[in-house]
Amino acid sequence: MIALYLNVFVLVVQLSRRVPALKALASTQTEPAFKITQLVVLLLFVAITVFATTKFRHAQLRTA
Repeated sequence: MIALYLNVFVLVVQLSRRVPALKALASTQTEPAFKITQLVVLLLFVAITVFATTKFRHAQLRTA
């Protein structure tokens, strides 16, 4: 999940550099819109990781 998060992080950076509409919102990548987007992506990946971990542990307990 960490590797996938880092790939998505780079994707957001690349999109903000190449897409004109996003470049207007975050031209230097220090604007609040860029930081909020990266925070949302991070929180999403943390939530997915926690959910996947708990589901995996519950599945292991059922089979044991």
